[in-house]
Amino acid sequence: MAIRTATAMLIGIAPYSASRKYDDLVPKLDKESHEDYDIRTWREHANYDATTREVFIPPMGLKLSIAEAAKRLSIPIPGKGAARYTKNITSGTIAADRIWLEVPAKEQGKWTRTRMDDATMEGFLANADGRRGSGKRVFRRFPIWNAWRAEAILQLIDDEVPADVFERCFREAGNLIGVGRFRPEKGGYLGRFQVPKVTWANLSEPALEAA
Repeated sequence: MAIRTATAMLIGIAPYSASRKYDDLVPKLDKESHEDYDIRTWREHANYDATTREVFIPPMGLKLSIAEAAKRLSIPIPGKGAARYTKNITSGTIAADRIWLEVPAKEQGKWTRTRMDDATMEGFLANADGRRGSGKRVFRRFPIWNAWRAEAILQLIDDEVPADVFERCFREAGNLIGVGRFRPEKGGYLGRFQVPKVTWANLSEPALEAA
């Protein structure tokens, strides 16, 4: 089995927002109201390193996005009748490395990792139980980044998946599925991205760019 590594820069074409569940990690203060708790902790929706507080996109979120794109594209495997690459890509893609979120730096043309403390807040009325049309609505706050990019490193361990097929699913994941909160997969518009270029390498060989 030849393990191939695919490296790509995701270029955000819609804002990125996170919705990590954290109420079991950050307890409410004594007699703190739900509103005050939300005001104090909304940044905690972001996934971040506990030491540096730098924000990252969960790698599994990207893997599942690519897998969903593969399912929707349903690309046939040549010579195998009705077989599709969907299962190969779903089981053969490994996303283990954190995908660090970068934002434009003060110096023009430069990018830098962002910290959860620097997030912009987006607030809106949402269903209290998270289910659309279920009843009571409350004001909710989430972190959002309008301009972003992130380098992703994925491993493809299924020999049967051609590089061009994987890249097509990768790019369509950015167009059709997205990552993070309120992404197209969930009926929203956030978290969409472009994949201008994918660089391929075998783990034991120098990097080779896919044709």
